[in-house]
Amino acid sequence: SLPDTCWCHSQSPSVMESKTSLDLMEIMGNFSYDDSNMTSLDYDAAPCHNQYCPLFQRVAPAFLAVTCAAGALGTGVLLVALTKWPHTWGWPQSRALVSQLAVGMGLFAALLPAVAVGIGQGWRLGTELCRLTHLLWHWSLFAQGLVVGIGSCTTAWCRWDPRSRRLAVAVWVGALLLATPVAFTSGTVGAPETRCIRRSMDIFSPAYLLHLVLSLCFFLLLPVVLLVATLAVPRLRANWKSGISVTWLFFGLWVPYGVALAVDFFLQAQVLQPTCGTFEHFDHVLGLSEGLGVLHCCLGPMALLATQLC
Repeated sequence: SLPDTCWCHSQSPSVMESKTSLDLMEIMGNFSYDDSNMTSLDYDAAPCHNQYCPLFQRVAPAFLAVTCAAGALGTGVLLVALTKWPHTWGWPQSRALVSQLAVGMGLFAALLPAVAVGIGQGWRLGTELCRLTHLLWHWSLFAQGLVVGIGSCTTAWCRWDPRSRRLAVAVWVGALLLATPVAFTSGTVGAPETRCIRRSMDIFSPAYLLHLVLSLCFFLLLPVVLLVATLAVPRLRANWKSGISVTWLFFGLWVPYGVALAVDFFLQAQVLQPTCGTFEHFDHVLGLSEGLGVLHCCLGPMALLATQLC
């Protein structure tokens, strides 16, 4: 969970036809829609209308532009603060941890302009850049998740020494490898304009299932495990009380998307049978949940700076 607009997926309670998909990194998930901007199906003489895509195309570019500007400004100020006043960043908001989060948030925000233009005007950068955009998008997210997770459980980021630098290299290389499957599930399609979508293959393909499992592990399983461990271990609770909970803003913003992503898979696989109301409204839930996650790149720097100022 925005490279490009709407190639949508018609998903109904009893009729599954004309399957396509919308991605709100589209990047914002898989949404329902058809070429006429409205799907009308008859369920007990009550037509189902999904009008998510027209709203998405109107709102998403402006939302991404504002988020990018705020994220770039906040990350820039955070990096200046890390450079000018290095000794003010103490554990648990250590300089080693915060600098890596700043890089991750900055990389994420840097991708938003291309995504916004792609949504508004159609993707013109080609299939390879489409895949690269999705890869970098998820690389930044997975790296931030690993950094926060390690910082929540250990004191590895308490100082920037050879040991923590080696660990940082391992984290970022590992995150890149974990993000690689998304490149194989991405591509461009024409319907009627060229679109960059995250799912260009069957949902039961190994690459898509691997990407889905990894995403759910990072957006759902990891925060649950860390929360349980924090509540169970006194030392981790002390770190939480000292302010490490600010870095958990990342998980707080992305957990709703993880839940929506799981529900979306069950709907696409027809494990859950969608009702007319689900067909009409779930795309909005999925899009809003990913939009909430996107806000981490502008809210994160503000939260980290506020912690130091207070």
